[in-house]
Amino acid sequence: MKAGLFITGTDTGVGKTRVAAALLRAGVQAGLAMAPMKPVASGAEFFDLGDGRRELRNDDALALLKAAGGRFEYSTINPYCFEPAISPHIAAMDARVTVDPARLQSAALDLATKCDCLVVEGAGGWFAPIGPALTIADVAGSLKLPVLLVVGLRLGCLNHAMLSLQAIERSGLELAGWAVSEIDPKMPRRAENLATLHETFGDEPLLHLGFNPTSTAELEAGADALRRLGWLSERQTDPR
Repeated sequence: MKAGLFITGTDTGVGKTRVAAALLRAGVQAGLAMAPMKPVASGAEFFDLGDGRRELRNDDALALLKAAGGRFEYSTINPYCFEPAISPHIAAMDARVTVDPARLQSAALDLATKCDCLVVEGAGGWFAPIGPALTIADVAGSLKLPVLLVVGLRLGCLNHAMLSLQAIERSGLELAGWAVSEIDPKMPRRAENLATLHETFGDEPLLHLGFNPTSTAELEAGADALRRLGWLSERQTDPR
């Protein structure tokens, strides 16, 4: 693996998946071998695999798999998948499953041997619980990848962004940057909120996805982000 990234968010439903998918698609378009990973997911349906076999699959994990070109078996990119759309630690408790960080680390290392770039998407926010005394932050810490913080642009995002940024910095992990995901088309004082976020992070966002971007705009944003991360050269960034 040449590069890797752990994507977390200021909350659940802020656009982590579409940011991750934009990066994956841009990498594939540029000829990179991209691997997605969704370590833990809750909210899934059973898929019929034939021969009487069924497998729980989560929509976000499926979206990542598709964006990466469908090169991997589902179970390899989403080791822990739970049916109810509730907090992962409660879903795991109901299923009588204990999330094992060592298993997640092993799965990530295996994926890393099969790709140029590994994009890992967490669940919920930075401190989302996934088991007894275990959070998404612990998973990120075990993988030791640079962190990209996705800020969902909506009322309350400033507080969530500042708290998340402080927590990531205190973890000792590298902050690769931040991303804007516009999720509220009626966001009041949008420009002022963006200006405050720029001041908070001290830099431009690695990528900015509008509320309903075209596929071309999404691809271009992903390619520009990969270039800024150093994963692509200038020559590779044109998605056309």
